[in-house]
Amino acid sequence: MLTDIEIASQCRMRPIKEVAAQLGIDESEYEPYGHYKAKLTQPLFDRLRGRPDGKLVLVTAVNPTPAGEGKTTTTVGLGQAMQKLGENCVIALREPSLGPVFGVKGGAAGGGYAQVVPMEDINLHFTGDMHAITAANNLICACLDNHLQQGNQLGIDPRRVVFKRAMDMNDRALRQIVVGMGGPLSGIPRQDGFLISVASEIMAILCLADDLHDLKQRVGNILLGYTFGRQPVYVRDLHISGAVTALLKDAIKPNLVQTLEGTPAILHGGPFANIAHGCNSVRATRLALKLGDYCFTEAGFGSDLGAEKFLDIKCRQAGLAPSAIVVVATVRALKYNGGVKKDALQQEDLAALQRGLPNLVAHVQNMQQYGVPVVVALNHFYADTGAEIAAVGACLDELGVPWAVSDVFARGGDGGTDVCRLILEACRQPSHFSPIYSEQLPIEEKIAAIAQKIYGADGVDYSAAAQKQIAQIAALGYGKTPVCIAKTQYSLSDDPAKLGRPTGFRLQVKEVRLSAGAGFVVALAGDIMTMPGLPKVPAAESIDIDDEGNITGLF
Repeated sequence: MLTDIEIASQCRMRPIKEVAAQLGIDESEYEPYGHYKAKLTQPLFDRLRGRPDGKLVLVTAVNPTPAGEGKTTTTVGLGQAMQKLGENCVIALREPSLGPVFGVKGGAAGGGYAQVVPMEDINLHFTGDMHAITAANNLICACLDNHLQQGNQLGIDPRRVVFKRAMDMNDRALRQIVVGMGGPLSGIPRQDGFLISVASEIMAILCLADDLHDLKQRVGNILLGYTFGRQPVYVRDLHISGAVTALLKDAIKPNLVQTLEGTPAILHGGPFANIAHGCNSVRATRLALKLGDYCFTEAGFGSDLGAEKFLDIKCRQAGLAPSAIVVVATVRALKYNGGVKKDALQQEDLAALQRGLPNLVAHVQNMQQYGVPVVVALNHFYADTGAEIAAVGACLDELGVPWAVSDVFARGGDGGTDVCRLILEACRQPSHFSPIYSEQLPIEEKIAAIAQKIYGADGVDYSAAAQKQIAQIAALGYGKTPVCIAKTQYSLSDDPAKLGRPTGFRLQVKEVRLSAGAGFVVALAGDIMTMPGLPKVPAAESIDIDDEGNITGLF
């Protein structure tokens, strides 16, 4: 089979004006970025405000292997399949981060015959949203350090600055740094560090903001640190909320592209689900719901991460309610959760598969707790055997959960029609969506609700530092906000070695951060890092470009 980039290069893309016209978007309501990309503008939002919403379908997954399980590929393929069935469907996805593209996992444009295009643009610089987010984040840092240098009228304690710099690349050397070295003219020395841009609060704010006004208000509410008198200092105190928002004036506009089969796709925002809230922007999802009878969107990693945050943070803040949830499972992920090493996943192993099936059961039951109909899509890989597929099916039949094999990677939309028929049936059933915790609960009780109801933990243990941080956040008046837990994606627990459906463990919360602008509290569990590192042999070593500008090795 051809590589992803070879398949994408053979696609005859429609001019973006044709994709927009298919959705009834006037030329005055979008800004072209070349021939095949466009920014959707505020007049389109204003015109569609009173139009009824379509059905919202969330695509999530089991705990993945390190290479990922094709959740975005499945989302894209199912959107194409809905089009095959004659349904008006719009896909809403996140934008890729350069860190995974040049690291180990790859991009986020789908794969095989279920991709969004232009694939090279989307996986690299796209329309510049990631760069704008990075620049906005670092403008705050530059102004903060300049304030310290120029007399520090606010009395900011350099030891209690909590806002970090950002870069959209996996660079472990920047996790902990010292700035201001080089003498009096180079600033005030202090400890600092970098986040990957997709984990920054600016990214979260962009993805949760209603409009430019809301964006500027949220930017102003970002907590920078504390004074020597232990009083909070926010971005608004530096009088730069407008300047930071100005850098994001184009980034807040969702991006319109298409799939290999011409299905409209809106890509916007890109927070990681293991270290951030893991969903595309509220603005993109709302537009997709207005423009399509069905909106298919995905949330990062397994249901314990992206889906939980989609349902408990994004839906709560935006007033959204899904009509159906699709859990993507793969035979290889279940064998991995049954103890098979990554390099042996292509071999049939029914015993390991049986050991891993409780992981799938946990994710299905997780989603059922929210009162939404659930469908399972078994994403087909070439090494899957009939006996392995039958074993997964028998498990799901016993649970009474509708399921079908998805073969969109190899067959495009034609490979997803069986799953889509189940989704259509699920969307005809009543949905009684409700978050699993009340945001009025104390922070510790909200964390405990997620840990026990979603992860299966016996309880939660807090470091001394985390306990002090929770008390401080509550004292600032932010105790009644949702919680975003950052933890490993490879396990339902906070320990990546605990595979399957672990029991008899307690969630270890080491740090708690306030994202006041985003409107949630971040709890860091286990050994999670907010700046990833590159593998021993990064994907960057296989990527090349010829004299004519043709890229190879991107996948």
